[in-house]
Amino acid sequence: MGTSRQTVGLWRQRFVAHRLAGIERDAPRGGRPPQDRQALKAQILHATTQTAPPAATHWSTRTLARQLRTNPTLVQRVWQAHGLKPHLVRSFKLSRDPHFQDKVEDVVGLYLNPPAHALVLSVDEKSQIQALDRTQPGLPMKKGRCGTMTHDYKRNGTTTLFAALGMLDGTVIGDCMPRHRHQEFIRFLKKIATETPAALELHLILDNYATHKHPAVRRWVRRHPRCHLHFIPTSSSWLNTVERWFRDLTERRIRRGIFRSVPELLQAIEEYLRRHNGAPKPFVWKKSAQDILAKVHRARVVLDKTRTA
Repeated sequence: MGTSRQTVGLWRQRFVAHRLAGIERDAPRGGRPPQDRQALKAQILHATTQTAPPAATHWSTRTLARQLRTNPTLVQRVWQAHGLKPHLVRSFKLSRDPHFQDKVEDVVGLYLNPPAHALVLSVDEKSQIQALDRTQPGLPMKKGRCGTMTHDYKRNGTTTLFAALGMLDGTVIGDCMPRHRHQEFIRFLKKIATETPAALELHLILDNYATHKHPAVRRWVRRHPRCHLHFIPTSSSWLNTVERWFRDLTERRIRRGIFRSVPELLQAIEEYLRRHNGAPKPFVWKKSAQDILAKVHRARVVLDKTRTA
C-alpha cells in the first residue's frame, strides 16, 4: 500500500477497538486549536446569523469567504458543524384569531377524545385542480436518469374536489364539482349525511372560507341537528387534517399526471379515491392543545422581541 508498518498497525488497532466506526474517519488531532482560527469561526457565525451581504438577502460560502478573507471550505465546515443553511427559509404564520385558544382546544379535543356515538370528519375543498396536458411527451425513467416532462403545458379546464376525511378509519367521502359556491357545499353536506349512519352525530371540522358560513349553509345545519360545525382558527390550515390527504393526492396523482380533458381528470381522482378507501389508513393526531398553545406562545415572545429590537 506504499505506507509504513506503524500506520498499518495503528489503523488495525483502531479497527479492533472500535470496529468500522474507528476507521471511518481520522481521529481528532491533539493540541489546542489556534486562537485566530477560533476567532475566525466566531466571525463566520456572527456574520451568517446577524448580517446580510450588500445587494443580497443571504450569504453564500464564497461571498462570506471573500468578505472575511478566508476560504469557502472553512465557511462550509462551520455552517455544517452548527446546522446553518442560509440558502433555505421556512415560511410561517401565527394566527391573529381572537378566539384562537378556544378553537384549538375544541378541534384538538375532537381529534384526541372524539365523542361517543359520533363521527369526526375533516372537511374542505381543493379548488382549481387543473387538467394539464404537456405539449410534448416526456422521456421515461431509466438507470441513471429520472423521468422528464416539459415545463410548458396546455390547460384543459378545472374542477373542485370536496372531501371529508374520517378520523376514525381514514376513509374519504369525496365529490368533484365544477364550482365551489355554497350551493355545491350544501350538496356535499347532503352527500355526507347520506353516506354516514343516520344514528351517529357528525362533527365537521372546517376552515373559515366564506362558503362554509353562508346563511344558507347555517339554515341547512339548523334543519339537520346531527351535524355540528367546528371552525379552525384563521391562518391555521395545519389543524385541518384533510389538507394532509390533499397533499398526498397532489404528489401521487395530480402533479405529474397528464389529462387531456376534465373527464380524464375526474376519472383519475375517482380512481385514487376508490383505491384509498379500499385500504384506508387514518391520520393519528398526537399533539395536545396545551403543547400547541405553549409553542405558539414561545413564537409570539420571540416575534415581540424582534419587533422591539
